[in-house]
Amino acid sequence: MGDVNTRKNSGTAMPVRRQSTTRRTAAPASASERRDHLVKLAAELFARKGFQATTVRQIAEEAGILSGSLYHHFDSKETIVDEVLTTFLDDLVGRYRSVLVEARDPRETLSEMVRIGFGTLEPHRAAITVMQNDWNYLRSLPGDRFDYLVKVEEEVERMWIEQIKLGQANGMLRPDVDPKLTYRMIRDTIWVTVRWFRPGGRLDTAGLAEHYITILFDGLATGERGDRRT
Repeated sequence: MGDVNTRKNSGTAMPVRRQSTTRRTAAPASASERRDHLVKLAAELFARKGFQATTVRQIAEEAGILSGSLYHHFDSKETIVDEVLTTFLDDLVGRYRSVLVEARDPRETLSEMVRIGFGTLEPHRAAITVMQNDWNYLRSLPGDRFDYLVKVEEEVERMWIEQIKLGQANGMLRPDVDPKLTYRMIRDTIWVTVRWFRPGGRLDTAGLAEHYITILFDGLATGERGDRRT
C-alpha cells in the first residue's frame, strides 16, 4: 500500500536535538504500528457492521482520533479494506503454493490445504467475514480495484481441483464425484466455520481441521461402501 509519511521534529538547543533524534528513530516503527492498529480496528468494524455500513467517522471514533487524522494514513475506506483482504489472501495463497511444491500425494496435499484453511480462522477472522458478507458489494464498485478477488478465487480453485483430479487419476479418490463441486463444498465448509467458531472452545482450529479431514476422507458410515438403495 502507500508509504507512510512521518513527521520529523527539529530543535536548536542541545536537549531538544537529543530528544528529537530519539523520536526520528522511533517514528517509522510507531507510525507503522499505528497504521496496523487502525487496519485491525477497521477490520473488526467491517466484520461486525458490514463494509458498506461502516463509515470513516466510525473508524476514527473507534480509534479515538478525528476523521481527518485517519486520512493521514489512508486515502479512503476502500484502501483500508483492500489491505485487510490482500493481507489475508497473500497469506492463504502463499501457504497453498508452498504445499503444492512439496512432494506429497494428492490426499496429503488436500489434507494440508484443509489445515491451512482452518488455520486462518483466528488470525484472519475479520477478513474472512468481510469476504463472505461483502464480496458482491466490493465486486460491484466502479473500476477494477477489486478484480483481484476473482483472480485469486480462480487460482485457488485451480489448485484444489487439480489435486482432486490427480487423486482420482491415481485411484486414491473416488472417480464418481465432480471435482469442481467437491472443491466448492470443501471451500464453503471451511469458510462458513468462521460464523460459529469461537477460540477457547473444546476444539481449536487444528482440532477442527483434523475432524473435518476424517469426515472428508473416511465419511460417517461404517463398513464397506457400496450401493445402498432404498
